[in-house]
Amino acid sequence: MGKPTGFLEFDRELPRYRAKEDRIEDFQEFVLPFPPEKTRDQAARCMDCGVPFCHNGCPLGNLIPEFNDAVYQKEWLIAYKLLSRTNPFPEFTGRICPAPCEKSCVLGLNQDPVTIEHIEKEIIEEAFRQGWVKANPPASRTGNRVAVIGSGPAGMAAAHYLNQAGNHVVVYERDEAPGGLLRYGIPDFKLEKWVIDRRIQLMQEEGIEFICNIEIGQDISGEELKANYDAVIVCAGAPRPRDLKLPGRELGGVHFAMEYLTQVNRMLAGTWNPELPPIDAKDKHVLVIGGGDTGSDCIGTANRQGAKSITQITWGPEPSMERSEDNPWPEWPMTLQTSTSHEEGCERDWSVLTKSFVGDATGQLKAMEVVDIRWAPKRSGYEEIEESLRHLPCDLALVAVGFEGADQGGLWEQLGLTLDRKGRLRGTKFQTEVPGIFTAGDVHRGQSLVVWAQAEGRDAARACMAWMAEKA
Repeated sequence: MGKPTGFLEFDRELPRYRAKEDRIEDFQEFVLPFPPEKTRDQAARCMDCGVPFCHNGCPLGNLIPEFNDAVYQKEWLIAYKLLSRTNPFPEFTGRICPAPCEKSCVLGLNQDPVTIEHIEKEIIEEAFRQGWVKANPPASRTGNRVAVIGSGPAGMAAAHYLNQAGNHVVVYERDEAPGGLLRYGIPDFKLEKWVIDRRIQLMQEEGIEFICNIEIGQDISGEELKANYDAVIVCAGAPRPRDLKLPGRELGGVHFAMEYLTQVNRMLAGTWNPELPPIDAKDKHVLVIGGGDTGSDCIGTANRQGAKSITQITWGPEPSMERSEDNPWPEWPMTLQTSTSHEEGCERDWSVLTKSFVGDATGQLKAMEVVDIRWAPKRSGYEEIEESLRHLPCDLALVAVGFEGADQGGLWEQLGLTLDRKGRLRGTKFQTEVPGIFTAGDVHRGQSLVVWAQAEGRDAARACMAWMAEKA
């Protein structure tokens, strides 16, 4: 805990942002500096709750009351050591995690919860400023070689823990640089890529090898991989987007959300092929289909590209501002979520069903045909409201309705693996049906949070090491 009476003395306060009109002019992170003393006040709000439900909310099991108390006591080095015991990359989760720990904070029962995510970010950034974060290669090596397929948060976490235990780790990435979803899916205004590069450099100094532009199953066969390594951990993600198979889907101007976000990230990094046609929202009426985080990221990106208008539609009903009786604390609150991207400018509409994409004579998108729907009690079904059928002006449609699992390809057959009906690798406790091949992250659990990917990468590494030890 922090100060015994801190939750009575201090209100929840977070850093301010750059003005909306200013921040949409670039793709830089827009959180303004926050005085350390104010962060200490926020840590002081951590109460002596007896049972810290924040532990249950955090997939990593972070020692939240302990590092809050250390920050309150101005013991930043101790706070960093406590945080590092469970979280290998707090600079990522401190920026882009939706903070399920805060949703489980006991103080949140009748007040605003402790600003756990902000405190986590401030701890790791203070540690970098003070020079406490250094490469820490293992003192000795086991002789075991482990390949990790995929360099997203799950793959990075698996590689970190395997390497710290003395194993030689090689991470294979099909894209041109490590980071996976962090680099190519998260916009720079939420996570600038120097944050990833800083961590990758440390991991390389610790002995982890990253090999990019390699497609396992094509450039290297599954058989070669199994022959050259003692174990393999597959962290290939679940990037296959769910499509809207509607009339007019083939029209120009209809794109998957992740196709759009990845292209913009590559453009900002200077790695986009200029000969390929860009997806640009400038001066366009943009329609984002889907109400999740990916859709929100599209909104922020389209605002920065200068869209004429942005509308986000989702087929689900508008969430309540407050928890319902069947959604009690400490469950994740099924309430209305408003992101910084929404605040920058966007129309939002709920209970809207897409019917078709409407094009002009040249084959370009010009509108979306939609209809309002009426939900039955407890969402047991819906019916269309016929008189609400209409066309929404739209030059660019971004489909953000979820993901359907791992990419389909020859890799799984080469490794002897199978996917379940949801596109996830089959396995039990991170061990696939093939001995020595493990899996973690979205390819294992389905599309989820970065914090869950890190937790799964850690746990898969432990399962892998236990298997190698038993085999030895």
